[in-house]
Amino acid sequence: MIQILQGDITKLIVDCIVNAANSSLLGGGGVDGAIHRAAGAELVAECRLLSGCKTGEAKITKGYKLPAKHVIHTVGPVYQDGVHGEPELLRSCYRKSLELAVQHGIKTIAFPCISTGIYHYPFDAACKLALGEIRDFLKQNDSIDKVILCCYSGTDYTRYVQLSAL
Repeated sequence: MIQILQGDITKLIVDCIVNAANSSLLGGGGVDGAIHRAAGAELVAECRLLSGCKTGEAKITKGYKLPAKHVIHTVGPVYQDGVHGEPELLRSCYRKSLELAVQHGIKTIAFPCISTGIYHYPFDAACKLALGEIRDFLKQNDSIDKVILCCYSGTDYTRYVQLSAL
């Protein structure tokens, strides 16, 4: 089941939240910074051991002070013009995150909007791609009970709901 929520992803009581990370995995702005602040210094310490993450890939850590037991960190593409592999890389972020979730027995997972902030991926295109990739994955794999798409802003939430109905 896919659910769209408006709220703070760092407050969700789920098995795992996904972090729209940068390649260093050491924190940054937006949702990345919020997750690192909420999880505490132990998250940065564990992330240092991971030696970063490539765009389109994903790595998992503990959740530390978060309600979520785990954090999956994925690095979305910086949007240029849509013809430099951005769609494939963004799809890979969702797929690799879901694959890691299955490998770790995660039943409930929450995603933020990946690459739509400072990476400038067009919101509608990113949401359609996310919904398609998640739906395709769930058709092939029934070990995840719930995927939450968590939007921080009301505007993003409203648009995501509209796009999910198409």
